[in-house]
Amino acid sequence: MAGCCGQNAQFDGVSKDYKRRLWLVIALNAIMFAVEMTAGHMAKSQALQADALDFFSDALTYGVSLAVIGASIKVRTMAALGKGISLLLMGVWVFGSTIYRVMYLGVPEAEIMGVVGFMALATNLISVALLVKYKDGDANVRSVWLCSRNDAIGNVAVMFAALGVWGSGSGWPDVIVAGIMATLFLSSAFQIIKQALAERRAVVDHAQSHA
Repeated sequence: MAGCCGQNAQFDGVSKDYKRRLWLVIALNAIMFAVEMTAGHMAKSQALQADALDFFSDALTYGVSLAVIGASIKVRTMAALGKGISLLLMGVWVFGSTIYRVMYLGVPEAEIMGVVGFMALATNLISVALLVKYKDGDANVRSVWLCSRNDAIGNVAVMFAALGVWGSGSGWPDVIVAGIMATLFLSSAFQIIKQALAERRAVVDHAQSHA
């Protein structure tokens, strides 16, 4: 365990078990990114493509998290800020592409959405189970947990969208779910950025108090 300035100690990722779990989650996310992006194009599903982008972002996020484990709190908070900003940009992109999808003719293929959504959900439930033990850590560790949690929620939403598309014969359920996922990305981004900035301020205040 390590914390900022010796107070309010938070897990900072320095654990062989945590690293092993993180490597496994990275592999799972990379595989599902390729599967889901391909399926999203085939099914013409904005929700699937948004979720695939989330998988890609998570794989990069976890890679950065591994790289900065054991680094100074300043480096870890900078990494967390970078991940928060990337989530923010991803949310904006999904919002923009969802608006485009509203004007795009064609109904997504519900069957592909449902099958791939179920595969992605299973993958993310495994990831959540692997990481839940370490969900309460510093900004860097917490960003990993939030990404995994978002994925699981997003996959459930994609499956509901598939059901909605199948039942209504309309693409609107897909558009609505993509919009909800974009909102989730933005919310998590603000949480990560807020915690990272707070930890960074604590380091600066500690340094000034001992100057």
